[in-house]
Amino acid sequence: MNLINRMRALVSDDSGQDMLEYALLTALIALAAVVAVRSAGVEVNDIFSGISTELANH
Repeated sequence: MNLINRMRALVSDDSGQDMLEYALLTALIALAAVVAVRSAGVEVNDIFSGISTELANH
């Protein structure tokens, strides 16, 4: 019976649940930041390419 009680306690233990939720939230925020930086990087690259082309034509 001691083993069964330990298994029940292990299954009902939710002490690590908050840490998992924070880790998932942090990962989601990091993913959004990476997507935003890449998108902004592409736009900035296009702007500088346009400036470079205009300077080369004049």
